[in-house]
Order: sequence, then C-alpha cells, then structure tokens
Amino acid sequence: MENEGSGAARRPLGVAVVGFGWMGRVHTQAYARVLHHFPQLAVRPELVTVAEEVPGRAEEAAAQFGFARTARNWREVAADPRVRAVSITAPNFLHREIGVAMAEAGKHIWIEKPVGLTLADARAVSDAVTKAGVQGTVGFNYRNAPAVETARELIASGEIGTVTHVRIRLFSDYAAHPESALTWRYERERGGSGVLGDLASHGVDLARFLLGDIASLTADTAVFVPERARPTGATAGHTLATGGEPGPVENEDYVSCLLRFASGARGVLEASRVSVGEQNNYGFEVHGTRGAVFWDFRRMNELGVSRGTSYQDQPLTTVHVGPGHGEYGAFQPGAATSMGYDDLKVIEAYRFLRSIAEATPYGATLPDAVRSAAALEAMAASAESRAWVDVPTS
Repeated sequence: MENEGSGAARRPLGVAVVGFGWMGRVHTQAYARVLHHFPQLAVRPELVTVAEEVPGRAEEAAAQFGFARTARNWREVAADPRVRAVSITAPNFLHREIGVAMAEAGKHIWIEKPVGLTLADARAVSDAVTKAGVQGTVGFNYRNAPAVETARELIASGEIGTVTHVRIRLFSDYAAHPESALTWRYERERGGSGVLGDLASHGVDLARFLLGDIASLTADTAVFVPERARPTGATAGHTLATGGEPGPVENEDYVSCLLRFASGARGVLEASRVSVGEQNNYGFEVHGTRGAVFWDFRRMNELGVSRGTSYQDQPLTTVHVGPGHGEYGAFQPGAATSMGYDDLKVIEAYRFLRSIAEATPYGATLPDAVRSAAALEAMAASAESRAWVDVPTS
C-alpha cells in the first residue's frame, strides 16, 4: 500500500491568509515549511490567496511567498471554493466576524488569540466551527514547545507529587517606549483588552494546559503609559510614532492575578507589555509535594527538574530536550540543538492540517480559546470589583 504521507498520495489543500502583518508572515512561513518537518501529513497546503487591506502589502506577500492571488477584502476568501482552510491573523476586532463567516462558508480556521474582543466573541466563533463541522485551531503556540509538553507529562505522571502552586510570568518591553504608536492594540473598540488578551491569554492557556481548569481568581490591572501618539500612516508590529496627535491608552499595560485551580493548587500569573529591560521573559515554575519543574522561553529547549525524596536541599537538574520530547524529533536529530519561535508555529500548522486530514482535533482548539477568554473576562471583572471571581468552565 502506498505511504499515505508520500508526495503522490497527499491531497492538495487550498489555504489563505487573512491579514499580513508579522503573524500573517509567520503563518505563511509555517505552511511553506510544514512538509519539510512532517512529511507524514496526508494533505499538502497550497497558498491560494493572501488578503490584506493595506495597499501593496498583499502584492508583496504574493511575490515573496507565491500566493496565487491577492485580495483587499477578506470576503473574497470566504466566497472562494478553492480555499479550504484560512489563517486569521487580522486585528482582534475582526476575529469574530471573519471567524464566523469562514466557518459558515465551510472553511477550516487557524485563528490567532485572543479570538475576538470578548468571551461572547470566542463563543460565537467556537459555536460556528462546531455547527459547520470544520476544524478550528488557536494560536496558543507556547504549549507546543517540547519542553512544555514534557513538563505536562511529568506533572501528570506524579513525578513531582501533588502540585501545590505555580507562578507564570509574561514580561515584555514591546510597548515600553513612550513613543510607541497608538495603534488599534491600545483601543477598547478595536483591541479589546491590552496585555490581558495579548500575553495573559498565553499565560492562562499554559496554566490550563499544565494544571487543568482555573476555578476562581482575583486580579489587579494598571496603565503605566497613559498616552501615545497616533500614527500618521499604516503600521505593522509595534512601531514608533513621533509628531502625531496624542491620544489615550484605553486598555491595561499590566496585570497581576492570584489563581485557584479546580485541583486545589494555587497560582500567580503576572504579565506586562511595558517592562523595560525584559524581552520575552516568559516562563513558569510549578511546585509539587516532591519536586518542581521550571521553564524559561528564552531557553526554550531546557527544562529544570527537581524530583526525588530529599525534599530539603533536593538538587535541580537541567534537562535538554531531544527527539523523545514532544515534536522535537521533527526538527533536530539530537538533544540540545536549539529550536526557535517559528518552529512552534510549524508544529501548530502541522496539528491544524492533521486535524483537517483526520477530522479529529489536535492541539489548541476553539473550546480552549473560550476557556481562556472566560478567565480573562473574570480578571477584568475582578480588577474592577476588587474581589474574587469564579471562572466558568463551559
């Protein structure tokens, strides 16, 4: 019988990317690389359309990456029968409308977090995916790191005993400059929350991925750069703007949160987009009754592990992940050879495409996005009421 993943047997799958900023580029590169690392895939992604409203950007993307056509309006993608799967990497305020429309058009969706501006938005997209019978993957990429998956296995196996508490941090300086442009990210109407949706959403997903559901929480938020200059032209990423008209920052720069898990474990989650001196300082420390597990994104392929029966003065070992951990073997043949951020998105692309090929969800799904959005909404409510808030689990 012919190998299902061989080039001759793979089914072509037309894909489109809606929104071609940095993340649209990352998704496109992941589609281009995925078969190099996962030749067993039964489908072959073909770049059909790139949709981007900024003049010239889609044409540049098509010239560089080989999309067959370009579009200014994402609705052209929804109406195109050649497109079977869509990456949604447009600004947050468009996620609900685009996600629902694509699902209703029978397209599988790979959508970046947060899925919309609110819990209601995430539920609407999740419900549309379920009703249409299509697959939906969400961009919670940090759970894809082989070291993180290994940490989850260690925790689940009881290697560190019963988990008592966890600390999750996501510190970055991308918005620390006072001249950062007042883009849609800082507006309630188009960006929704600030660091809650951007970084804390990843923290919530890591917390749930490692320890299970969050039962309740209490949070505090703050805005430390209250005013920024409006951009005078199109922006991409986190650009600076000088001389533009100043405007207010409407969403939070910082959040700190105490967590209570359904398991009884306790946690601390802290995130900031204005931490001077911190560049992508993301990670966690999970403590149990017999040991602990530590991970730092900046040393993505290492895992700190303490386990045994010494308890006091118990040593910590650094584990360099290798082919036996997660999807590491798809990238490197031996331990301690570094992987990078873009590799995590290749893993995400693989799981999205595998979900389509096998009609079975793999990786982070829309229900995961709904659970994350529920926790973020609880954080916002808690920060306003200064009280503990229960987190719904459905």
